[in-house]
Amino acid sequence: MIIESRAFARAGLLGNPSDGYFGKTISIIIKNFGATVKIYETPELHIKETDEEKNVFRNIHHLSETVKLTGYYGGIRLIKAAIKKFSEYCTSQNIKLDNKNFTIEYSTTIPRQVGLAGSSAIITATMKALMKFYGIEISEEYLPTLILTVEQDELGINAGLQDRVIQVFEGCVFMDFDKSFIETHEYGKYERLDSTKLPKLYLAYKTELSKVSGTVLNNIKERYDKGEAFVFDTLHEIAECAEKGKTAILNHDFNELNRLIDLNFDLRCKIMNISESNMELVNTARACGASAKFSGSGGAIIGMYQNDETLRKLIVNLKRINARVIKPYIL
Repeated sequence: MIIESRAFARAGLLGNPSDGYFGKTISIIIKNFGATVKIYETPELHIKETDEEKNVFRNIHHLSETVKLTGYYGGIRLIKAAIKKFSEYCTSQNIKLDNKNFTIEYSTTIPRQVGLAGSSAIITATMKALMKFYGIEISEEYLPTLILTVEQDELGINAGLQDRVIQVFEGCVFMDFDKSFIETHEYGKYERLDSTKLPKLYLAYKTELSKVSGTVLNNIKERYDKGEAFVFDTLHEIAECAEKGKTAILNHDFNELNRLIDLNFDLRCKIMNISESNMELVNTARACGASAKFSGSGGAIIGMYQNDETLRKLIVNLKRINARVIKPYIL
């Protein structure tokens, strides 16, 4: 029997990047793109490579472009790390796993390196597949924490809970990462919001990797750890965008929600360096009459639009700067 599981792309609607600093966020799932993991019983444990991960290339330029897109190890390292953490979790909980092996394979349609949480989607889908294969239950609240340890402990990736929470819960979720609550429970306060109450949203992302591959270093964590008041206060304001956004969604106050989306990004600009390519994304969208903010760390933006004419402008003008526009499928 083949077991199949999926995890989808995500977009931070409000509050990011305060999630990494005990803040608050609202995130939505983007079912237009996803990672799929298949697992089935076999005599030996086997992780299948994708075509992109096979070490055969047309020429030296093909090798170079493949490494730029998928890195040196692709998704294999993510799956290995997820399997290891799953095994260790079961051991720590005195859960005895059935003595059986499996073959696991994955595929993904999530655009890479544009901040849509493609890596965590592969890990999340792997965890879900392993749970089904072994018949193990892990609480919905704790599972994102376990997924986060895969990236932090095993792979040394600096990340927060937001992406993993929305990929486990799906839909639209308000998250409060209150420090004392997390230290007590090992997870945050998560509240599902009715996705049908959301306004007209668009997502746009860069289609050319070279446009977003240049990393601009930000020392935000260092400044936060040193207790810099301006950084602390600004992150608090960003977190409050999510709190106020929840009220706006519940009250169907789309004018306020639209204002908060723009404010979220403007506050981010006060404490973080934004590349020219990413500023071009935001400014182009705003010139069309839409709100705009990063959906993640950069390379993709999310915002509201009022009507089909605004959406048409977004599609046309963002295409000119090599960005694709979609209407996110959330339900």
